[in-house]
Amino acid sequence: MRLTRPAAIVTGGARGIGLACAEALADTGFDILIADLADQTLDELATDITARGAKFAYVRCDIANLDNHAALVDAATNAFGRIDCLVNNAGVGAVVRGDLLELKPENFDRALNINLRGTVFLSQAVAKAMLAAPGDHPKSIITITSVSAEMASPERSDYCVSKAGLSMWVKNLALRLAPENIGVFELRPGIIRTDMTAGVTAKYNALIDGGLVPAKRWGEASDIGAVVATLAAGKLGFSTGSIINVDGALSVPRL
Repeated sequence: MRLTRPAAIVTGGARGIGLACAEALADTGFDILIADLADQTLDELATDITARGAKFAYVRCDIANLDNHAALVDAATNAFGRIDCLVNNAGVGAVVRGDLLELKPENFDRALNINLRGTVFLSQAVAKAMLAAPGDHPKSIITITSVSAEMASPERSDYCVSKAGLSMWVKNLALRLAPENIGVFELRPGIIRTDMTAGVTAKYNALIDGGLVPAKRWGEASDIGAVVATLAAGKLGFSTGSIINVDGALSVPRL
């Protein structure tokens, strides 16, 4: 019988997909630390998560700054005594959509620093903490990439490159941690209704109506949260290294 609740870190967990993941994990028995920059919603977050029976902690953290990672890991272990799950969700879209021949180095660097570099080294720090303190609950590192890790979008190539690189990192991390019984997974959302997609709602409504998504609907953040909670529970542990598309069959090749 477990005497303590498992604990999860969710980056970018103040809204959208990250918040849905935090809520789903809290509903299934996890205590939650949210790492984000949107601390204006802190009271609402605390009320939401604790109402689900979970302990709640918050760290204002820019994951692109590697100097923040040790403090984030320490905050989780101090709050909960353990880290059982890391959900790598924090990320940014392309600063400017447009001709890739006009892509600016500073915009490329921003996407890579947050989406790839920051996530890689936070995963490394959390993996070391997990190995140093094995516990009685399945451990997992779950990384949210995108269908854009595989499907090209030339008008936002910097974003695609960052997600493709992250996908390869997940493969390598899965191989390294499989012998340690830490599940490593990649989730690739498709067109998900969030603040990030709010500005292009009309565009995607038309594309969905035109058949782009075989499921004929938007994805919801809760669709991602449900998968994350299942993986974090250890129910698919032998599937470590898997890519899970959560996209309504958007990425299935067809004629």
